Amino acid sequence: MRYAVRVNGLTGLAVTKLDVLDSFAEIPVCVGYRCDGRHSTRCLPSGASRRVEPLYEALPGWQKSLSHVRRLADLPPQARAYLDRLQDLAHAPIQYVSVGSHRDQIIEVT
Repeated sequence: MRYAVRVNGLTGLAVTKLDVLDSFAEIPVCVGYRCDGRHSTRCLPSGASRRVEPLYEALPGWQKSLSHVRRLADLPPQARAYLDRLQDLAHAPIQYVSVGSHRDQIIEVT
């Protein structure tokens, strides 16, 4: 995600389908890679796909439906922590979060 932000000049992120994670007790987030014994958090090492091991950080899940949420402040603390961590890793702010497939289930982050 950080690479996509950098090469595409993204100024904000849209996190879609956050509700798909509603039932998870833990959510693994890739925070870097290990290739040939070296750790990298900058980007996936090119040309080394078979020797690369993703490094994960486990974040707590929220285990409740988000389909009714219409404001960022109403998200469970674990969901907010997940979004905050994505922002930190991507080096870009989140501008939209969807918690379902309907138009009124898109939260605009201000």
